[in-house]
Amino acid sequence: MLTKKQHTLLMLIHDRLKEDGVAPSFEEMKIALDLKSKSGIHRLINALEERGFIRRLPNRARALEVIKLPEDEETAPSNIFKPEFSSRPHDIDPQTVEIPLHGKIAAGTPIEALEQYENIAVPAGLLGSGSYYALDVDGDSMVEAGILDGDRVLIERCDNAHNGQIVVALVDEEEATLKTLRKRGPDIALEPSNRDFETQVYPANRVRIQGRLVGLIRQY
Repeated sequence: MLTKKQHTLLMLIHDRLKEDGVAPSFEEMKIALDLKSKSGIHRLINALEERGFIRRLPNRARALEVIKLPEDEETAPSNIFKPEFSSRPHDIDPQTVEIPLHGKIAAGTPIEALEQYENIAVPAGLLGSGSYYALDVDGDSMVEAGILDGDRVLIERCDNAHNGQIVVALVDEEEATLKTLRKRGPDIALEPSNRDFETQVYPANRVRIQGRLVGLIRQY
């Protein structure tokens, strides 16, 4: 699912391409979404591209192509998190522990503000004594780190992390993303593990760490 602003921008681009054959300018996007700066548009464009909804065409100004639209676009519920898997609480193995599954990473809501849809059972040996939650990966920005679209990641809650750790980071209290953390003086770099995507660099006060990756579950 998309955040409200991601969805609004995607439909704006889609409608303008249908009407005029050219995408709106970043300035037009900024005004339409009531954002203060174009940097917010850059983040939204990167998120839509990362999740496979749009594609940038090389060597052409304002060249965007809409690859797909959200399913049931007109009837989708406003809540951006939708449960994808069911748990079986009555069949929990004693060698497992239950943690909350909050939804898909890259949805722009602080983790602590999310509605908890369900608990899932995970092997106890994957977790330590801290507090944990799970997220489902949507996108391929971390494939070179072995994290694939559809994987379920296990996250330890924390508000700080070391260089090189893969973290859940919230940018501008708006958009959450799973990336490798790099500290560059007063700035924070959020580094993808896919050569097709660019590293995003922000002042440290714009980035809030919400957890670090401790495990991964892949369903076949």
